[in-house]
Amino acid sequence: MKNTGIVRKIDSLGRIVLPKELRKALNIKDNETPLEIYTEGEEIILKKYEPACIFCGEAKEVINFKGKIFAKSV
Repeated sequence: MKNTGIVRKIDSLGRIVLPKELRKALNIKDNETPLEIYTEGEEIILKKYEPACIFCGEAKEVINFKGKIFAKSV
């Protein structure tokens, strides 16, 4: 994991702001790029959300059918 040297405080509503430079470098678009939140010990990890098949977990070549994600190979 790469240290960016960026430190942010959490506001009274529990929000943090990701700096514009970081969003641009990681191609995170406002109101378009969903992020998943993970925890590992005392760490909070943000990852770009990738829809995955509900059966096999495959994230590549998936289709959305009636709101459910399926791998094309299923």
